[in-house]
Amino acid sequence: MIVRIMGEGQWKLADSTFVELNALDDELLEELEGGDEAGFRRTLHALLDKVRERGEPLPDDALEPSELILPAFDASLDEVRAMLSDDGLIPG
Repeated sequence: MIVRIMGEGQWKLADSTFVELNALDDELLEELEGGDEAGFRRTLHALLDKVRERGEPLPDDALEPSELILPAFDASLDEVRAMLSDDGLIPG
């Protein structure tokens, strides 16, 4: 799976990482719905850190289609809300 973090680049992750990312996405969605800014910030950073830790960065000149696009680390609650589907940032 290819994941893009807006403003940073792309990482290639094993499909097995999806379960971990989805759990963090569920937590993020709850915090967004509850207006928990501190929890939202903490979970967003954990989600992005997990991508960076578990993924292999692609070269800057790689033009791979991203299967998942995540917000930048400094995205606001409103910016992330605009990116959400019914399932959160990560479908499924």
